[in-house]
Amino acid sequence: MIIDLSCYPTDLVDLAWRHDGEPFTGERLLKMMDGPFYVNGKPRRIDKAFIQPPQGNTIYTDGILESEGKAAIRQYMAYTEKMVTEHPDRFLGCFVYNPRYGTQNGAEEIARYAKEFDFKMVQLQANMHAYRPDRALDWLRPAMKVCADLGLMVKVHTGDGPYSIPTEFYPIIREFPEVNFILAHFGVQTGGVYVFEPFQMAMDAPNVYVESGWCLQSRIVEFAKELPTHKILFGTDTPPNEPGMWLRLLEVLCHEPPQGLRLDEVTLEDYLGNNVARMIGLETTPPPASVAEAEAYLRAHGVQLETA
Repeated sequence: MIIDLSCYPTDLVDLAWRHDGEPFTGERLLKMMDGPFYVNGKPRRIDKAFIQPPQGNTIYTDGILESEGKAAIRQYMAYTEKMVTEHPDRFLGCFVYNPRYGTQNGAEEIARYAKEFDFKMVQLQANMHAYRPDRALDWLRPAMKVCADLGLMVKVHTGDGPYSIPTEFYPIIREFPEVNFILAHFGVQTGGVYVFEPFQMAMDAPNVYVESGWCLQSRIVEFAKELPTHKILFGTDTPPNEPGMWLRLLEVLCHEPPQGLRLDEVTLEDYLGNNVARMIGLETTPPPASVAEAEAYLRAHGVQLETA
């Protein structure tokens, strides 16, 4: 089972990143998830994906997103809620916490989405929501207390300044050791390459994990040699990214050095989905033992395969 941590289906093109084309809907995401993608020569699909609204659609926008308080939160979370409800076998909910709509409002909505729609994760996007996470601890504590009480994971956007440099989140991470924090994008975005910070943080703190997508290929080989195997989690940041490239990033670990490190397929399967499955209480699955087994699994789930 492959689980993607970071996908953004929407019925409204991201108002910040302004992606080209039509909105990348849930239906388009499902089609993309079916692939098939080839991992070590075997056809695979992305079985489940955590979904959330695009970050640019979680802030006030004149003439488009003008609600306040809980109404604003429910407006920007509405499409994610709809997709999780319609496709519970494929989509897992991730709540985007914007403290500017009220910290207590956000905390209460986190609890509601977790209890009513079985959301498993919350994301912080300090750059888009404009706050310093190392200083605005009073803005973060109400939400983190709910995450601690309900056992929710927290995914943190990292990779660009001024407010999403990975180590800026260390104060809140230390304050909530019972919460599992995932450093999204491995500290790489348009504004910086901070890959060594997430690596060191995941090595030092028991409750810090790294999302594989965006990491430099040469660095993921180095880091995977040192990181505990349960600390690396698969995520693609789709859209704008195409998930196959980040599957390939991890598949290469099974290759010979120096590009790879002779990683075994069981550990690769942990990276691709089993690590997250354990964190959220899903049953783990072994990698397919053969091409025929992989093909049979996909056909059983309605994926069309080309025939020679």
